[in-house]
Amino acid sequence: MQEPTFLILTALAAQPLHGYGIVQSVIALSEGEVKLRPGTLYGALDRLAEQGLIEVEREEAVEGRLRRYYRLTDGGAAALATEVQRLRRRAAAAETQLKDRTVPGFGQPAPGVA
Repeated sequence: MQEPTFLILTALAAQPLHGYGIVQSVIALSEGEVKLRPGTLYGALDRLAEQGLIEVEREEAVEGRLRRYYRLTDGGAAALATEVQRLRRRAAAAETQLKDRTVPGFGQPAPGVA
């Protein structure tokens, strides 16, 4: 699963969101590293809907424009959970490979955390 797809599904895991809400959530979830452009976002939303991972929950008119809210389907939640497990396995493998190596900042508590 590509990172933007993972982040879109993650954004929709807690609650339905409209496009701008998804964009803002993805920025927050990625700590500003991923910024979706409208063309990328709506192409991804169409693809995810075709795959049955998300669906339109409702539509409303706001200032003369249609605002569409998307929600995660049960299949989307299952796909996201599977990806979370896959990423955990990959991260554990990386940690194992790095355990005997001194890497500044790795494996140390964050500043101010005892």
